[in-house]
Amino acid sequence: MKRILLTLSIILLAVSCAQKPVQQPLENSVVYEMNVRQYTPEGTFAAAQQQLPRLKDLGVDIVWLMPIYPIGVEGRKGTLGSYYAIKDYCDINPEFGTLADFDSFLAEAHRLGLRVVIDWVANHTSPDAKWVTEAPLYWYERDAEGNLTYTADWSDTANLNYNNPDMCTEMIRSMRFWMERGIDGFRCDMACEVPLEFWEKAISELRADYPGMYMLAEGEEPLLHSQCDFNASYSWELHHMMNAIARGEKNIPDLLEYLAKDAERQPADAFRLMFTSNHDENSWAGTEFERMGDAAKVMAVLTFTLPGGQPLIYTGQEMGWNHRFQFFEKDPIPAWEDNEYTDFYKWLIKIRHDNPALAAGEKGGKFEVVSTDDNTFVFTRALPENKVTVKAELKAPWSYEIIAE
Repeated sequence: MKRILLTLSIILLAVSCAQKPVQQPLENSVVYEMNVRQYTPEGTFAAAQQQLPRLKDLGVDIVWLMPIYPIGVEGRKGTLGSYYAIKDYCDINPEFGTLADFDSFLAEAHRLGLRVVIDWVANHTSPDAKWVTEAPLYWYERDAEGNLTYTADWSDTANLNYNNPDMCTEMIRSMRFWMERGIDGFRCDMACEVPLEFWEKAISELRADYPGMYMLAEGEEPLLHSQCDFNASYSWELHHMMNAIARGEKNIPDLLEYLAKDAERQPADAFRLMFTSNHDENSWAGTEFERMGDAAKVMAVLTFTLPGGQPLIYTGQEMGWNHRFQFFEKDPIPAWEDNEYTDFYKWLIKIRHDNPALAAGEKGGKFEVVSTDDNTFVFTRALPENKVTVKAELKAPWSYEIIAE
């Protein structure tokens, strides 16, 4: 009888393992930024959950959710407010549903083999946040009169005081709250505005219990990797250069100079997040079509193939949604449909997955320039067992070609 039970247990374990989706290694993964408010007409986790199979079919690996927390009322901008004016780090914006709805969304994403990371806003809260009313005064920066302070024109926020160890401890505890719910990591807003010593401590403590945690920093400081142990960081400079190339203001020599400088200053294992759009660019600077015109697709090809890069797709790009989302209002995509842009991104993602030479960080293939004649950039990424050649025409008609061998 014991032998039968043991055999049955082994069979069940084997079936369970066989059914578990295989996740891409982090260095091969493609990130997708989900704007939950605008993702569906309902703007809820329950509705977004119904779209997860479509994202799985698209091929993305990491779903980054813009901030999901309750939004402050004091100083609120627009009707619904900024996602980044957070009232409570350990709760869900009722606009999106409940914690149970989030847990269901997360479980379905994991069932499909998708990682889920959430936006973490450590620099500030809303001025009427839970901590403002319940924590000691010195958890926040204050002016000479004792008033809360804020950065730039973000009058709907209040800056936190990182000289206070109690606040830092509670910040890490709040991050742990979400890790314990099963998320896979964080995208950290304005990471360079928070002391690097905090990130070093937070990531070290959390990784002790969650060694596979993925950490993405909005910032370009190399110490975010070498000191703090972030996996990925923003390549803002590259993004602005691609915009300039699309406008005819820069070209291949500028791009090569950037790539050489970035390789020299960043650690070899750094993932450099590359993108043609994100929530900031879309709402405030315009869609990729407004900024890049007919060059949008070839620039997307570069984000998937340049050395060190980890590509990002923002909400709507996979169907060429040429619309600036309103930031403080409900402004949803009316319906999802497959079209040429869906096929384009599926093609890019498959190439990324099928070719380890394109991996981010030090596991990717060696970068070599083949030709720069007539504004056509030809380069290779090569490992002993895999080589990819990319041809990108950085002028009209902005053609591209990728050959894998």
